[in-house]
Amino acid sequence: MAYFLLEGGAEFGGRMSEADGRAMELAGGPQSPLVILPTAAAPDQNHLRAGRNGQHWFESLGASRVGVVPVIDQESANDPALAGLVKSAHLIYLLGGFPHYLCETLRDSRVWLAALEAQRSGAVIGGSSAGAMVLCGQYYDPGEKKLLRGLGLLEDICILPHHDRFGRNWASQLRSRIPQVTLLGIDEQTGIINEVSDRVWSVYGAGLITLYRGEQIEVHASGERFRL
Repeated sequence: MAYFLLEGGAEFGGRMSEADGRAMELAGGPQSPLVILPTAAAPDQNHLRAGRNGQHWFESLGASRVGVVPVIDQESANDPALAGLVKSAHLIYLLGGFPHYLCETLRDSRVWLAALEAQRSGAVIGGSSAGAMVLCGQYYDPGEKKLLRGLGLLEDICILPHHDRFGRNWASQLRSRIPQVTLLGIDEQTGIINEVSDRVWSVYGAGLITLYRGEQIEVHASGERFRL
């Protein structure tokens, strides 16, 4: 089974340790190789700081083999050496930032194909905010105010990150534009993992998960499970 870690933002701190710690367990434990892709933070030159923050955070949770893979543009996304680092990872974590830039930089690249190969071998793929959004079949880009094609690992959902702050504001228009897709609102400091089965997810962290299925709305808190 392919494991995913999906988080709503404000990822490095507090009760995010619950979701991230569980993802590390599923990836083989704290000694398993973990890589961070800071790609989404590159457009505003924040990738170095964001990558360091992520590395320090996972090390604080006990991870002993954390690396930041500097994929910041299409050239680096097609670097065979960087792709090799990703292929050997047991947990691949995509940082937040600019979703369109992240998605188009990774799409069909050597690094992304390496991530898919690693996942087929049992690696966990995770992401926060933009990093989670682009894993879906489509995502909403607030900068362009458009629905765009994602990387397609989770076809039937569209993620609304930072749901408790502003992601909820996207729900009304998206419900009418893609009524066949489940909208998945994830609060900040909150994450979900499909640790039970492909369709059953567990909630971790400080906030809530809000599901918009047609006219129905479901809300789930930490410790609860739900079906997608």
